[in-house]
Parts: sequence; C-alpha cells; structure tokens
Amino acid sequence: MVKAKTKAKPKAKAKKQSAGSKGEEALAAQLQAAGVSFEREQLLIPGRRFRFDFVITGSDLVIEVEGGTWSGGRHTSGVGFRSDCFKYNKALELGYRVLRYTTDMVTKGEAIAQVMEILGAESAVEGL
Repeated sequence: MVKAKTKAKPKAKAKKQSAGSKGEEALAAQLQAAGVSFEREQLLIPGRRFRFDFVITGSDLVIEVEGGTWSGGRHTSGVGFRSDCFKYNKALELGYRVLRYTTDMVTKGEAIAQVMEILGAESAVEGL
C-alpha cells in the first residue's frame, strides 16, 4: 500500500512588528532613560484585540500615546474616538489606570514628568 503524499502546509508568515509612532518611540526612550520597566502592545481585555501602548511592569498603570490628534488621525474620527472610549472604560473596569498623552505632550517632556510623579508618589506610599 502506497501512502499518498500530503502537501506541506505553508508556514504562516510572522507578522513584522512595526515600530511605534514617533510619540511612542520617544516615550519608550524616556521611560528607559528613567529606569522604568514596561511592556509594549499588550492585550489586556479578554476577548478583544485592543492593544495598549505601554503597561508599566508591576503596576496597574497603562499609558497610551494618541497619535494624529492634530492631523485628523484615527483617534479623532467618530468611530475611532468611540472605540477608544470603550477600550479605556473597559480597562478601568478591569482595574487599570490609563494615562493618555498626545505626541507633543511626550516630546515636550510633560508625559514622562507626570509618569515619574505618579510612580514616585506610589513609591512613597509603599514605603510607609
């Protein structure tokens, strides 16, 4: 008896992880320089494909960089804004705190200053 040859299934192409937006890359560099550990592009909402830009390791703190806020990007369209509202509200429901920044807030240093202030306040409380 001769077995029929089975065709090898084509391997799924690995998705190339694209670099983040200008604001995301800037914030990643700022967090690294400040010694803040984080993970990127995390799925936090069960059953949904929403990804969060940054999750601070060992914390319930989530950071989103809203790109295209001045150029009519996805976050400012009706559908995009509605989707973001659902995403952020669901994250809060699950116990996460979401900080949202525009790209210019990141590049001006406002975002990292606030993140460090929040993390410093948490460290002070934990030390009591």
